[in-house]
Amino acid sequence: MKHMESLDHESRARRDDHQALRLWLRILSCSNLIEQQVRRGLRREFHTTLPRFDFMAQLERNPAGLKMGEISERMMVTGGNVTGIADELEAAGLVARHAVRGDRRAFTVRLTKAGERAFADMARAHERWIISLFSGLSKREQSQLFEPLAKLKRHAASRNGERAG
Repeated sequence: MKHMESLDHESRARRDDHQALRLWLRILSCSNLIEQQVRRGLRREFHTTLPRFDFMAQLERNPAGLKMGEISERMMVTGGNVTGIADELEAAGLVARHAVRGDRRAFTVRLTKAGERAFADMARAHERWIISLFSGLSKREQSQLFEPLAKLKRHAASRNGERAG
């Protein structure tokens, strides 16, 4: 039960806390609970981790490949973490490194054909899990949440000096 409490940030809120704080804790709790289910599914069905899935997702969206620094930036993790994941995926035959012309120290990473097939299987399962988790809300309720959360995302990004899509 202790682990569940660590995912349920909302349990820390008090009735007299500002509604914005209580809402933030609820969103965070939902996000953590959904992420836990995704991690569990990836481990159970594919014997992989969420960081590996995220790494492969970046490469799937960029078939020409990405430099390690670009992957690190997109995943918001250190270069060391990205290198470790790349090493594991390369050893499994799911990614390949390719030298960058004119820069002996740089290389791009791309999914191999086996990596493309493996990621496609994982992405289908991932979508299925997310749809299942959101099935507790009607399609109408999902639509009603979408726009206000988009508005919140834009506002938060503008406060951080970023652009939100």
